[in-house]
Amino acid sequence: MTEHAAATSAVRVTRADEASAADRAAIDAGTPSRALMQRAGAAAASEIVRRFGALLDRGVAVHAGPGNNGGDAYVVAAALARAGVRVGLTAWGPAEPKTDDARFERARALAAGVGAPPTGAERVVVDGVLGVGASGAPHGWAAQAIRAIVQARTLGASVVALDVPSGLDATTGAMPGGVVRADCTLTFGSCKRGLLVARDCAGAIAVLDIGLDPSLMGDAPALVGRPAPRAFAASAHKGTRGKVVVYGGGAGMAGAALLAGRATLRTGAGLVKLVVDAASVPVVQGALPSALAAAWPDDDGALRRHVIDWADAVLLGPGLGTGDDARARCERTLQAWRGPVVVDADALNAFAGDLAALGALLRGRPALVTPHPLELARLAGTPLDDLLSRRFDLPREIAATLDATVLLKGTPTVVADARGVLVVPTGAPALATGGSGDVLGGIASTLLAQAAGERVASLAAEAAWVHDRAGAIAAERRGGARGATLDEVVDALGDAWPRVAAPPAAYPVLAELPRVVG
Repeated sequence: MTEHAAATSAVRVTRADEASAADRAAIDAGTPSRALMQRAGAAAASEIVRRFGALLDRGVAVHAGPGNNGGDAYVVAAALARAGVRVGLTAWGPAEPKTDDARFERARALAAGVGAPPTGAERVVVDGVLGVGASGAPHGWAAQAIRAIVQARTLGASVVALDVPSGLDATTGAMPGGVVRADCTLTFGSCKRGLLVARDCAGAIAVLDIGLDPSLMGDAPALVGRPAPRAFAASAHKGTRGKVVVYGGGAGMAGAALLAGRATLRTGAGLVKLVVDAASVPVVQGALPSALAAAWPDDDGALRRHVIDWADAVLLGPGLGTGDDARARCERTLQAWRGPVVVDADALNAFAGDLAALGALLRGRPALVTPHPLELARLAGTPLDDLLSRRFDLPREIAATLDATVLLKGTPTVVADARGVLVVPTGAPALATGGSGDVLGGIASTLLAQAAGERVASLAAEAAWVHDRAGAIAAERRGGARGATLDEVVDALGDAWPRVAAPPAAYPVLAELPRVVG
C-alpha cells in the first residue's frame, strides 16, 4: 500500500520518559547537554519575538525553576536581553540551580544584564518553572510560582510555557494541583502527549527543532499534519468517484444514516446508497434525494443486489440499533462483503467483549473501526479508565487482534495499525455532540472507496483531520461552538479540504498547532 505523503510529519508524540531518553541518546552520541539547552532557549526566544512583536516593548517577565527547564528560561532571558528587550527575572526554588548547565546559563543571563525582578507591566510572561520530568501536585515554591504566573495572566499578560505548562503532566495531561494555563507552549524536539490531551491548558503549540533525530524516539507515534490536496481527474464520473453504502438507520434512528450519507456526498462520493430499516426508507428518501435508498436485505439476493455487487466501500453501523438481530445482520454483511469497510457505532456494540469474532470477520480486507472511548472499552472488555490511561498504546494492541486499523476518537484522535500509530491533534468542541461519529464515518468510508491501495491508517487520519477542521469552520461561522450544529459541520466539509499543500515549516518550528477555541 502507498501512503498519502503529506499526511504525517517527522514530529513524534512522546511520553516524558521518551523525550528524556532522546535527549540522553543525543548526548551519548556526542551532542553536549549544554548545546541542547542553548538550542532550546534560542529557538524559544526567536519564536517569542516572532509571535509577540510589539508586546515585547512592555518587557518580558521570565520565571525560572531550579532545573533544566529553568536553564532553558535563562537562555531565553539572555537572548531577549541581548536583542534589546527589557527582561524581569524571578528565580524560584533553591538559591542555586540544580544542574551545571542551568547554573552556567543563569550566570550568562546575569552577565547579559538580566537580574531585576518583573515590574508587573510586562505583557509577556515566560513559564520555565517545571519541565517534563515533574509529576504530582506542585507544592511549596512551585505552587507559589504557578500562582504568580496565573495572576499575571488574569491581569492580561500572555503566557508562554517552555516545553510544558508548569503543573501539567507531560505524559498523561493530568493536572493534579495548580497549573499554568498557557496562551502558547513552545515544546522541544517532540510533541508531548499531555499537551494534546490538555489542549485548553497548552494553548497554541509549536514544536521547536533542537537537533534531535526522530529515530532517537523509537516507535513513538507520529504527529499528523495537514493532508495534501486531493483532486478528481478531469475524466472523473460518478462511477469513478466511489460508491458507498451506509448500512444502518433503524426505526427512529434514520438521522444517523442521514448524517453519514450527507458526509459521504460532501466528501465527493459519486454514488451513495442508504440501506436502512424499511420504516426509514421514506424518511431518508425525502431528506436526502441525492442518495439512493433501500431496505435492509432479508435474503442473499437482496444483499448481493444492494451491497455486494454495488459498493466500493461499506459503512456499517450508524443508527443500526441494538436489537436482537443487530449482530446477525453485521455478521451476514461482513461475511458476504469482503471489500473495504468502516465499522462504527452500533455495529461495534454488537461485538462488545468479543474482539476475536469481529477480527475473524474483518481479516483479509481494508478495514477500519472507529470507536469512541466507551465503545472501544466495551469492545475490548477493558475498564474505561484503563483505556483512557492507555489511549496512545491500546489501539495498536487492538488493531493487531482485529487485523484492522483502529481510529480512537477523542482529543487527540489516535489511529493505529500494524505499522505504527498516528496522532491527529483534534480538538474542535463543535464536534462534541451526538452524531459526530456518523459524519466521520461518512468521510472515512468515502476515502476508502476512492483511494484503493493507500494505507488505511493514513486515510483514517486524513478523515479525522478534515472532520476536525470542518468543526472548527462551523464554529467560526457561528461565533463559537455553542451555536454550531452537525448539519453545519457537514456543510463546512467543502471548505475543510486542503486546497494547497502545507507550506514547509520555517526553522526552528517543526510543527504548529493553533489554539483550540470553544
